[in-house]
Amino acid sequence: MSSEVRKLRYAMVGGGHGAFIGAVHRKAMALDGQFELVAGALSSSPERARASGAELGLADDRNHGSWQDLLADELRRSPGERIDLVSIVTPNHVHHPVALAFVQAGFHVVCDKPLVHTSAQADELVAAVKKAGTVFGVTYNYTGYPMVREARHLVHSGALGTLRKVTVEYNQGWLATAVEQGGGNKQADWRLDPARSGAVGTMGDIGSHAENLAATVTGQRPEALCADLTTFGAGRQLDDDAQLLLRYANGARGVIVASQVAAGLENDVRLQVSGTLGTLVWRQEDPNHLVHSPVDGPRRILTRGSPWLSESALRAGRIPAGHPEAFIEAFANVYLGVAADIRARASGRTASALEADYPRVGDGAEGVRFIEKVVESAGSKRKWTALADGAGQKI
Repeated sequence: MSSEVRKLRYAMVGGGHGAFIGAVHRKAMALDGQFELVAGALSSSPERARASGAELGLADDRNHGSWQDLLADELRRSPGERIDLVSIVTPNHVHHPVALAFVQAGFHVVCDKPLVHTSAQADELVAAVKKAGTVFGVTYNYTGYPMVREARHLVHSGALGTLRKVTVEYNQGWLATAVEQGGGNKQADWRLDPARSGAVGTMGDIGSHAENLAATVTGQRPEALCADLTTFGAGRQLDDDAQLLLRYANGARGVIVASQVAAGLENDVRLQVSGTLGTLVWRQEDPNHLVHSPVDGPRRILTRGSPWLSESALRAGRIPAGHPEAFIEAFANVYLGVAADIRARASGRTASALEADYPRVGDGAEGVRFIEKVVESAGSKRKWTALADGAGQKI
């Protein structure tokens, strides 16, 4: 009798032909053999959706022209044939209706960030997930890097002492020129459109990652912020550059810089956390190294895969030290946590924090509230804007 564990069946909404992030999600989900793509509605255009599904080998009867048709079809199927979860990789404005409908229908969900457009939508999703008892992951993929998890472990274990300063920079240069003019750039087209992207541009696109990275590693969220949002590109309706000052309840201070007009830069994510006992520095473009500078000893460079790392960091690696792992593997680690949670619930048990290590719907909701306060602060003449404390919603 075979003891083989079946793959979790999933559907994808969005992510069809020409979409960058959908392909990343599919590759990440395939990496560990946990998931199988069986259905989809891969574009807002029925024709493009079906063409994209055919390219990916979806069966005709599970290759749909709309997410509504996808959901209706899955609900008609027997429990043994239905999908286990849906992965939502659409432009931001589609996240809320799709996620809410699938949660209310009892399906597990993974959604790209930022979660939704408004805190009211976020609160509705949080309540729906709590009522349904389903798994809901948000792909803040930088939390999946092994050395980010090691940084989190060191901070939480007290290796840095009392936190004093948290700095996250996320700099790109792809909007340094008018790439949106003349059409043809699908990413710029929707990311710079307020109707689809939301109230912010760069702050939502990559600043949301910076906010979550700081919160994940430190375990703290700021109590007040001072924000400056700038639009350098002529004619753009949304920000393409952001800088924030943060204040934490314990007296620590923080800085977030997010820019997509930093000409010549690619995907330069930098994290620096300083406390009374030392400092940690991590860069996404050198992801397998974490620099630890203690106050009372020599600087050391920690490497991914080394046997003395924390269990959470070691679990996030797949190959021996010295062999680079990076972006897609980090996405895959988020999905591994989701898979572990789904399998644990199916067997009637609660997954450990180590197993089910992934950002939740509550983390996504906190990100949305943070973005709203950034917009409020940027439009205010006050120096500081208070943030309501909604942290800890681990659903």
